[in-house]
Amino acid sequence: MKKSELFRHYNVYSDLAVEAHEILRGESEQEIFGVRMDEEQLNNINVTTITIENEQGAQEIGRPQGQYITIDAPELHKNNYDLHKDITEVLSQKLQKLLNLTDNTSILLVGLGNWNATPDALGPQVIDKTLVTRHLFEYSPTELNGKLRKISAIAPGVLGVTGIETAEIIRGIAEHVKPDLIIAIDALAAGSLDRIGTSIQLTDTGINPGSGIGNKRTQINQDTTGCKVIALGVPTVVNAAVIAHKCLDVLFEQMQKNKTFTKFSTELNCINSQFITRVLDETFSPFKGNLMVTPKEIDSLIKTTARIIAGALGISLHPGIDSEDFERYLQ
Repeated sequence: MKKSELFRHYNVYSDLAVEAHEILRGESEQEIFGVRMDEEQLNNINVTTITIENEQGAQEIGRPQGQYITIDAPELHKNNYDLHKDITEVLSQKLQKLLNLTDNTSILLVGLGNWNATPDALGPQVIDKTLVTRHLFEYSPTELNGKLRKISAIAPGVLGVTGIETAEIIRGIAEHVKPDLIIAIDALAAGSLDRIGTSIQLTDTGINPGSGIGNKRTQINQDTTGCKVIALGVPTVVNAAVIAHKCLDVLFEQMQKNKTFTKFSTELNCINSQFITRVLDETFSPFKGNLMVTPKEIDSLIKTTARIIAGALGISLHPGIDSEDFERYLQ
């Protein structure tokens, strides 16, 4: 079964543009018109930029026009301070280019997600660690006078907790605070196990909260908030159907390589996608494919990535904070 067929059948959605691009280009074996991919290596960290240049490209890949930058660091979830510092620096560099701030830019940080559900608590935890300055702008540390921007922050919760659409809360705050820019931080859903806790995506197109787990809410973008929205997130969950499909692929591949199963291997070629679909349907029948999986060390992963993102935001947003002393100003 093709991965795109699996995604459609089980309503699997990946929040990562780079994964959508990989699937489309891999299955069509050709470049996607209107979509450009650039790759670079920075401090042993792979950075992939997907740029959707026109409406046709947006329709093909199923995402709005704009830039989608993915930072891949397989060691991100490990306890490696030097690597975390490198990731923080790379993320801050990419943020600064995407933000294009002036000295007087006012920014509203929004930590999306449910603080009561660990895999969805990335946004609120980033807000907890963020240096906010709007309310005490003139009382900042003496050494930072003239080197801070006006930052406000909110963790609005989710519809199930507040009874209010998150986009409505953000728009109401934006109408009062009047920020020049909104940065939304959220936990994402991946389309592969390899990217759980190892990738960071940032984009200038806004975000659809809950889309990765099939719980779509009102979009948070320039149209719904009144100002430009930058979205930043880390994959923390993956659909169980993706894992099961991967297991079947690896099983068939290993059996075909193993001479012990030579006779059976020839029969594997006769197994079609309909058979695999029936197996997966029966396996996931209690949940109808709506089973999301997260690592058992998710609490540690969320804390680590929240600290990295908060550090990168501090460096990017405040001219007086650099990569050498950003941790002094984490809350």
